[in-house]
Amino acid sequence: MNKQMLIAAAFALGSSAPAMATTHIDMMFPAPVDGKLTVKMNQLIKDFNQMHSDIKVRPIFTGSYDTTKQKAEAAAKAGRPPALVIMSANYTTDLAINHEILPMSELFQYGPDKNATAFLKENFFKAVQKNAMFNGKAYAMPFQNSTPILYFNKDLFKKAGIQGAPQTWKELREDARKLTSRQNGQWGIMLPSTNNDYCAWVLSSLVHANGGNFNNPDYPGEVYYNSVTTIGALDLYKDLIFKDKSMPEGVLDSKQIDAQFLSGKLGMTILSTGSLTFIRNHAKSFHLGVAMLPKKFRRGVIIGGASLVSFKGISDAQKKAAYQLLRYLTSPKINGEWSRFTGYFAPRKKAYDLPKMKQFLAKHPSAKVAFEQLKYAYPWYSTYETVAVRQAMENQVAALISNKDLSPAEVAATAQKNADKILAPYQRETALNQQ
Repeated sequence: MNKQMLIAAAFALGSSAPAMATTHIDMMFPAPVDGKLTVKMNQLIKDFNQMHSDIKVRPIFTGSYDTTKQKAEAAAKAGRPPALVIMSANYTTDLAINHEILPMSELFQYGPDKNATAFLKENFFKAVQKNAMFNGKAYAMPFQNSTPILYFNKDLFKKAGIQGAPQTWKELREDARKLTSRQNGQWGIMLPSTNNDYCAWVLSSLVHANGGNFNNPDYPGEVYYNSVTTIGALDLYKDLIFKDKSMPEGVLDSKQIDAQFLSGKLGMTILSTGSLTFIRNHAKSFHLGVAMLPKKFRRGVIIGGASLVSFKGISDAQKKAAYQLLRYLTSPKINGEWSRFTGYFAPRKKAYDLPKMKQFLAKHPSAKVAFEQLKYAYPWYSTYETVAVRQAMENQVAALISNKDLSPAEVAATAQKNADKILAPYQRETALNQQ
């Protein structure tokens, strides 16, 4: 065989060698198609794809947490299950009950940390672990977490003669009255009250601050909507609006509240720490204050935010790729970077050991508030049919704050009745299983 024939044979053998297959996966992310968070997530995914030539991740931006759940479920039913979804942390239980998501062990089998539950408990803050587990197993990994915090306008406080953030509900009401000026179009306080989860999240934190529980954290078939502590939290809404006249009547969404606060015409609000970067960057006309939620009988807040879950129906190759992406997103470096960019606190403990995080917290002490509140944090309510059960209360809150003739006890009783109807199938099933 001459030289030319040898070269041709070598070329033929080389060209017949199989190329490395590329695994394609979808990742859903709760954000609109535009905005800074979307740009940042696109960059993170682009970096990941460049580091892994055998994996191609397609980010899909899905809107609100509720919409993300709906779109992920629809994609799974259509035979295109997403390999990873940044899902509201309190949906994990409902998704696991309905056998829609994989236990994390299905992904972790492809890495050195075979025990996903042990990895969760060792590497993430205890406060965020409960919402990532069901029946003692990890079904999610925390990605971005929050607590509600009190934002206040320091300039308005000074003008009203108020020294420091309110520490109790009594001080909150007193300060809100002082900060209200109808003549100047200025309100003392605004609380979110839409039925897209913000309302129930803040309300449940107030219930804990009032010494109670919003739901049973160990059984997803029981809520305490008509308890005295929940009624007491509803009383606070009612009093702020109709007695103190320091908060406007009717439903308020977070965008309305943001606009009013950033205009300098709102003294206080309770919003997510996930809003911190946005508010800090846009509060140009006044000095921003951030504080823990005031207490009634104790400090108490609810963990919020989102975890990574994986839907059933993906291939083994996609599970392996999803594991690689999950470990990238929850790494101390990326988790810390995302925290600094958004305002969410990083659930990965080692993120706070990194020099960049230490420097950031030294420069922005307001970012420490949510982190410091972890010692007072409780798991997010997570039940069977979480969205419907949650809205059973949120719809009644909307009625309460729009009608001065309704009492907190009335709406609490109605919310409990409606929630119990939704929870009944799960209660019957679990009762039968225990016999």
